[in-house]
Amino acid sequence: MEYMTTAQIREAYLSYFESKGCKRMPSSSLIPDDPSLLLTSAGMVQFKPYFLQQKQLEEPYVGTTTVQKCVRTNDIDIIGTTGRHLSFFEMLGNFSFGKYFKREMCTMALDFSVNVLGLPLEKLYFTVFEDDDETIQIWKDLGVPDDHISRLGEDDNFWRAGPTGPCGPCSELYYDQGPEFGCGSPDCAPGCDCDRFLEYWNCVFTQFDGQEDGSLVELPKKNIDTGMGLERIAAILQGVQTNYETDVLRSLIAVGERLAGATYGEDATVDLSLRIMADHSRAVTFMIADGILPGNEGRGYVLRRLLRRAIMKAHLIGVEGHFLNEYVDEIVRLMGDVYPEIVENRELERKLIMAEEDRFGATLAHGQAYLEQELATLSGTTLSGTTAFTLHDTYGFPVEITSEIVGERGIQVDMDAFEREMEAQRERARSAGAKDAEAAWSTYGGVYADILNEVGPTAFVGYQHTEAPATVVALVRDGQRVDVLEAGEKGDIFLDTTPFYAEMGGEVGDTGRIVDGQVHAYVEDTTAPEKGLVRHSVKVEGGRIATDDTVEAIVDARRRASIERNHTATHILHAALRQVLGDHVRQAGSYVGPDRLRFDYTHFEAMMPEQIAEVERVANDRIMEAVPTTIYETTLDEARANGVTALFGEKYDTDVRVVEAGEFSRELCGGCHVNNTAEIGFLKITSESSVGSNTRRIEAVTSYGALAYVDKMEAELRETASMLKVPLFDVSERTASNLKSMKELQQAAKRGKEAVSDDGINELLSMAQQAPAGYPVIIAKTPAQEAGGQRHLWDVVRARMAAPGALVIAGENDGKAVLMAAATDEAVAKGFDAGQIIKAMGPAIGGGGGGKPTMAQAGGKNPAGIEDALEIARNMVL
Repeated sequence: MEYMTTAQIREAYLSYFESKGCKRMPSSSLIPDDPSLLLTSAGMVQFKPYFLQQKQLEEPYVGTTTVQKCVRTNDIDIIGTTGRHLSFFEMLGNFSFGKYFKREMCTMALDFSVNVLGLPLEKLYFTVFEDDDETIQIWKDLGVPDDHISRLGEDDNFWRAGPTGPCGPCSELYYDQGPEFGCGSPDCAPGCDCDRFLEYWNCVFTQFDGQEDGSLVELPKKNIDTGMGLERIAAILQGVQTNYETDVLRSLIAVGERLAGATYGEDATVDLSLRIMADHSRAVTFMIADGILPGNEGRGYVLRRLLRRAIMKAHLIGVEGHFLNEYVDEIVRLMGDVYPEIVENRELERKLIMAEEDRFGATLAHGQAYLEQELATLSGTTLSGTTAFTLHDTYGFPVEITSEIVGERGIQVDMDAFEREMEAQRERARSAGAKDAEAAWSTYGGVYADILNEVGPTAFVGYQHTEAPATVVALVRDGQRVDVLEAGEKGDIFLDTTPFYAEMGGEVGDTGRIVDGQVHAYVEDTTAPEKGLVRHSVKVEGGRIATDDTVEAIVDARRRASIERNHTATHILHAALRQVLGDHVRQAGSYVGPDRLRFDYTHFEAMMPEQIAEVERVANDRIMEAVPTTIYETTLDEARANGVTALFGEKYDTDVRVVEAGEFSRELCGGCHVNNTAEIGFLKITSESSVGSNTRRIEAVTSYGALAYVDKMEAELRETASMLKVPLFDVSERTASNLKSMKELQQAAKRGKEAVSDDGINELLSMAQQAPAGYPVIIAKTPAQEAGGQRHLWDVVRARMAAPGALVIAGENDGKAVLMAAATDEAVAKGFDAGQIIKAMGPAIGGGGGGKPTMAQAGGKNPAGIEDALEIARNMVL
């Protein structure tokens, strides 16, 4: 048995099954198409439509083979504590959808194990489902000794997707690591809980359809689904005891050794941190590259939890500040040639990780101090659920991290009390998630899958034509197949050929007409309930339409032209943003309609007015250059090699469509576009805003929409000029002069009076919330005040608060943002620190400041960041 690197094993596997007639397929995204799954956790996920016979593999392939990137987090708490569990791993797989079955699979599995990997046959053991005599005989026929084959029950060797549906026995391959790894029992065999027999390959034989009564019906087409853990087989071939000692993960552990000044293998606590940092950094890198952004729900929460767990573990061994990008650089070096998406999104990964490190680091030290304070006064071995909830809600500590920290000191968290604090919020999240998954899944399968299987994909001719003859191949009304749609009825029409573009990639579906003599159906929307199948949602306004009718499909060409202008404009806008802001900018969503466009992009702060103006200028320069667009098809690998932009988080087939506007913009896209950028007219940005901690949004108009927007602005300006009785372009100067005079009058009127009216004070007092630490706190935006006015406001509020508490306020004064945090001594004793809060809020307003725990103030030049600053305070205090 010779040493093989992870890269050599990966390529050997794919090449072997390619030679056996399997089609090599790229890894699918970690964001699965299956809405019932949070993350891709197995190689078979992308092939679910093939297993369900909704798709057919083209000839002459007998199956497929992949190396699938996977993330599993159901056992995240034990990752690092064992040598086997990983959050990110690679799964080697080969799959057959009715072309080969047990004997062929067993033959290839043994051949690959012995003759390619060089595993000694005498070291290999096989488990089989207890009733699967056929597979047992196959292994014997292949020369496997009887005493190397074990029968195991349904829990170990029978795979089910659910209580009913496809299922079947499986056979697992084990490697005997030797008695020194075992439990010493004379009955030790595969399936034992000890480490002697290491499972490295699972071959599932999906041959039954499980019925509600528990019976098994033979499937007409029997399938193969296998999975081999790449890290696990690498450990065997590299002669190491754990996954963490294999070449890739050991290289990442070396990064941690350098950062921490430590040596792996000398201290169990340090080793745990080094393993977690190595594992989680890989998961984080691949999740971001596949379009997952840190958040508080779903995949975003998983990503943020992994990030924070890695940061926390690093902090415990003395690694602070920005460090995770050191790991990402090494991951890109080791795996970038196999997974180009981590290379393409490198700048985004860098910026996003640094932003999250800053975000978590801002509260980490404060939270740890709070926890240490609570532990110092703790009597017993249970930390209260309320304290754990405060750490979670105020300081951003996931409860799992709190549990790990206190667990190392023999203390447990009162999880029942913690869950009671969280229950309402968690229940809402679960309910919403379940509804979303149910709604998404309901659009797949059923009647639409049947239509696709029966008539095949719709031929789309809409890139070249807005009108086309077609034949009606299916009709649906109220979710059921029908033969006829009568006048006045609504339903779905499916054609063999269509010029109608189905909503996809942010571009709205076409509208128009389907006609034939007396028949007139208005197409209200066009969608794709199944990939390749176009659904025309119609209202029949005259006549009756039936299956097999010959019709004319006519797109609303004027509306389509407006959509095309806006779609090409999003490409140019994307390129302009990257030029002005940096390569970390990636499209994170879009809406392309006939009247406007919306473009979401990854960025970490609000754009300055001059940046917006520059983006607009760069985009319009390209538009005015009248550059012809070039559209062509190529392979995904070729497009990537040529530097074509792949959209962040998008999933692509092997063959892709490229849309180019000169050298300036080159993107993968399946949408409809103009023939020349001059058709766009010009682009006008109407707004720029935040849609999350890492995502910004631009709204814009082009062509007729841009003209209408400018006309409206001009009309408003003329009306204002008329009221001010000044020339059109003197409006701003006169307005500034008037505002200055008004401000002077207002300040004069306020002299000698209270800075805020009684009604204002009452309103502020009514906004008080109870901080988890047990004191009232007010966090609010107030009318324009100078710093002195804010201090006076605190004096008034403090005197009228029902109990000693705290105040965090923000306002705009003379075009600048002004912040203040203040607290009574009692609130400070319970953890409130005005100086730390103001320090954390300052960057949001483009400034800074400081002070003491009882009083701190800051100013900045970006009043647009006031709400973001207040949100930071809420996260820290409430």
